[in-house]
Amino acid sequence: MPATLFFPLGALAISVLSIFYPNILSPYKFAIVPLLGLVMLGMGMTLRPENFLEILKRPRLIGIGVGLQFLLMPLIAFTVSRLFDLPEALLVGMVLVGSCPGGTASNVICYLARGDVALSISLTTVSTLLAVLFTPVLTWVYVGQSVPVPIFDMMINIFKIILLPVSAGVLANYYLGKYLHFIKHAYPYISVVAIILIIGIIVALNHGHIFLLGIPVIVAIVWHNALGLAGGYYVSKIMGLDERQRRTIAIEVGMQNSGLAVALAQSYFPAITALPGALFSIWHNITGSILAGIWTRKDREKESVSPHA
Repeated sequence: MPATLFFPLGALAISVLSIFYPNILSPYKFAIVPLLGLVMLGMGMTLRPENFLEILKRPRLIGIGVGLQFLLMPLIAFTVSRLFDLPEALLVGMVLVGSCPGGTASNVICYLARGDVALSISLTTVSTLLAVLFTPVLTWVYVGQSVPVPIFDMMINIFKIILLPVSAGVLANYYLGKYLHFIKHAYPYISVVAIILIIGIIVALNHGHIFLLGIPVIVAIVWHNALGLAGGYYVSKIMGLDERQRRTIAIEVGMQNSGLAVALAQSYFPAITALPGALFSIWHNITGSILAGIWTRKDREKESVSPHA
């Protein structure tokens, strides 16, 4: 079973389990940050020196993608949360999701969607590195007037959660890459299992709020994700990018590292603040996979009618 299919199915299954049997996973709140670190280590192990050279070759595309990532998503999160009148803690959770970098699953979805995979990896890498500064600052900009946002503590925590394991993964891949083929092949599934466990823990911790607040949050997340995907695609189109580049930027903008949002939420805010991140983790993989399927089918239809096919 491909990781992109296993993820939403596994996430839904563990969410149902955690709602009805919360005591199984609720004691493991301490495991959220280490599990996310494991995911980021795997991301680092997929990077090579040429990935960083790719960034230097296409600064305009990187600027457009990262700019849309950090401009559109927190603004959409804040606006949608206000429109649906979400409680303050959930508003903070939505903004945290919007202020996070691109998700690691976006690279796989981009490949399935026949996008520009090299550009996807570059965008994920740059937005992840910039998240140390941008995620805390953007969270403070949008919600700091009503909720205390510990900017500097968050920066240090993001450095530990993201940059250290990613750097360790890059170094391991550079020096030991030829010995890590099996691990790198298995790591997408290891990462998926880690994120599924994070979702299960968060749902277990918030099981009492799920039925009361779950529907408004889900609706807000659906709009947040849809507007991010559409904004990434159509703004890229307006700026003259080709179809593969538009698909790539749409996926990068619409798919967030919501695991980071969950880790930050449970570290600095009430437990329910992590709920949007957990639900977004499920939803953006579903929509990303569906969108990739639609685009791929569209390409195949064009190829079938092409006289050169």
